[in-house]
Amino acid sequence: MLWFRRRENRKSQSRTFPDRLDRSSYLSSPFHGLAMLNGAGIKIFSGTSHPELAEVIARRIGLPLSRAEITRNNIGETNVRIEESVREDDVYIVNTCCGAVNTSLMELCIMIHACKIASAKRITAVIPLFPYARQDKKDKSRAPITAKLVANMLQHSGCDHVIPVYDTCSLIHLSLYAEPSAILYIRTHFTMDNVVIVSPDAGGAKRATSIADRLGVEFALFHKERKKANEVSRMVLVGQVTGKIAILVDDMADTCGTLVLAASHLAEAGASSVFAIVTHGILSGNALSAVTESHLEKLIVTNTIPQAANIAACPKIEVIDIGPVLGEVIRRSHYGESVSKLFHEVPY
Repeated sequence: MLWFRRRENRKSQSRTFPDRLDRSSYLSSPFHGLAMLNGAGIKIFSGTSHPELAEVIARRIGLPLSRAEITRNNIGETNVRIEESVREDDVYIVNTCCGAVNTSLMELCIMIHACKIASAKRITAVIPLFPYARQDKKDKSRAPITAKLVANMLQHSGCDHVIPVYDTCSLIHLSLYAEPSAILYIRTHFTMDNVVIVSPDAGGAKRATSIADRLGVEFALFHKERKKANEVSRMVLVGQVTGKIAILVDDMADTCGTLVLAASHLAEAGASSVFAIVTHGILSGNALSAVTESHLEKLIVTNTIPQAANIAACPKIEVIDIGPVLGEVIRRSHYGESVSKLFHEVPY
């Protein structure tokens, strides 16, 4: 998370539990008792980029989504109206940044600002896919550090905390890791005596070795050389995969060029089958057709961005629901409990 300072601390006001709560979803929540403890103090809003994920998060906590009207005018400007009081409330705004990234980011900043001037006690932006996370370093002369600019925009809008799901951005020091969810999936769907975890590049070796160690299985990696961004010229496999189920793990699948090429090399090296587990399934350009025609048995992604269209277009896509984990992060954050435990455990 990114932690920002507040200028002042206000005393929270006592409030009753919201009358419009859906009782069936509230009672079915494993945390309904905790939600009842101080339910009026939490408000969860959804932007327009991923309302389905926001609904899952709200159900996990046992609260309904709060009301906000978001519209666009004729020249493309975003208008936001918060339709209920947030005074002295702990506000969480869920809006991932995919597709029209700049529109989603501006919408999020406006929602934060609207809650800020409406006297919200604390505002947390839940951004599963943090925008411009790959532009976090000055890699050439006169290049901007855009991730830092985005962080500054969020702060100046009135944001106190940010909750992203594992990003490569070096400016985000406490991202929520999807690794526990991946480990749970692997343990549920595979037998550990025939699995090898594979990193598609040297940069992801730490992530892959961590997963392999916790599962007690073998590890392999690829060394790759790039001609230019999103285009791999050569890959060399380091490790033994013959006769094993090879599971590629990565943080992001964009064009899927690396994953498809790695799957081909693994098949040639004698792997019995090849799977890939990725945190962010962006799947741009010809990625879906490339995955369909590849040696990958399945591409497993989380729902940090909407995946319904991708699932319909490619039968190899499978989704791990990250919503319950984000819901538990919000619950723990609100009640002052440890969040770091979720770096290693899945709360379901």
